[in-house]
Amino acid sequence: MGIDTQSGSSGRRGRALTAMVSALLAGSLVLGGCSAADTAATATESTSTSVAATAATASAAGTDATTTAATITDSTAAAEAFLATLTDEQREQVLYSYDDETKTISWSNFPVTFVDRAGVNLDDLTEEQKTAALAVLDALLDDDAYATVTGIMGGDEYLHENSSSTEDSLGQYYIAFFGDPSDTSAWEIQFGGHHLGINATLDGAADAITFAPTHLGVQPAEYTTADGTTVEPFDGIYTDAFAFYDSLTDEQKATLYQGESTAAMVCAPGSTCSFPTGTGISGADLTDEQRQLLLNLIANWAGMADEQTTDAQLAEIEATLDTTYVDWSGATTYDTSQGDGISFQISGPTVYVEFAAQLGSAGADVAGVTTSGWGHVHTIYRDPTNDYAGSATQQEATGGVGGGGGAPGGAAPGGTPPAGAPGGN
Repeated sequence: MGIDTQSGSSGRRGRALTAMVSALLAGSLVLGGCSAADTAATATESTSTSVAATAATASAAGTDATTTAATITDSTAAAEAFLATLTDEQREQVLYSYDDETKTISWSNFPVTFVDRAGVNLDDLTEEQKTAALAVLDALLDDDAYATVTGIMGGDEYLHENSSSTEDSLGQYYIAFFGDPSDTSAWEIQFGGHHLGINATLDGAADAITFAPTHLGVQPAEYTTADGTTVEPFDGIYTDAFAFYDSLTDEQKATLYQGESTAAMVCAPGSTCSFPTGTGISGADLTDEQRQLLLNLIANWAGMADEQTTDAQLAEIEATLDTTYVDWSGATTYDTSQGDGISFQISGPTVYVEFAAQLGSAGADVAGVTTSGWGHVHTIYRDPTNDYAGSATQQEATGGVGGGGGAPGGAAPGGTPPAGAPGGN
């Protein structure tokens, strides 16, 4: 079976970025329901709430790369342009050696107050520097992935302004490079904050890009921008997931289904993993159409760059699809007003995806807004054969890592985040 990234009920490649960009360009997110404490935001907080809008602005130039080589070239040029805006001290913060093991523990699904991120905080940059940093992300990601990421960032900022959470790190994002940006040798872009952790390795010599491992999360399920636009960052993923689920026969669903959804993640960011297999339904038991729908779902993580890169990643996954297993828990209908959401796991020789509904808001409550279950999700994408493009082995995080630039990452004071920590597992 050939790979067709255009097919599937959701048409992932066809979803538009226009609404997301125009909504975020409208300015600050709606602040209805803010407490007095929220309204009295500090200057730093005000800066952080503009990041999603800045990200949308950064996409104005955009890229339309369709090949791996073009994406690498564009991303390298954007990274060099960003570095040129920095002071020597800031460059030191951003740049690490390519094989520095800091990259394996400097991203997380916990807030930045619990797990230190590598690189520079966008809050500490000028508007020019911030725009240049986000232009790197825009050069790397295709329109759909950029819209998802922008929506995730906007959601965190919405919570910071509107929710009851006291977590000050919501809306803070960091960028770091492992290795010097180059279109002829390997280097990595690491970008993220609380509900986002992108690790993209670009290798011009091998003409390859991988996003393994990467964390995408969401909270809330949807929110409203200043111009009244409703943003649903994970609508595309949910749509692809249910397109696959709904394609199954009753007998297949009985094999797939594992019961009620749980918030636990087996291979959470910052942890080593044995990549469990054999639970649920295997790719060998799917029709060609169902296999394609499964690949469309996986593309939300493995296919975040250009078409050639996506095709190459999905071809590798398809080659071992017969021994790739999928299981499913929780809701069986895409209706965010019912139940506690869904959880699923896709586990095979060359792909591992976990999608885990968090059965709590972690204190980030907003009246009338879904901030748990459907509206609070942590996901992880890993490649058991090629995490970090083989440049480093995943280390077990202990709750914090050293910051500072190209120096080897040492453990900073701090322990494992408590179970009740905001946004934790």
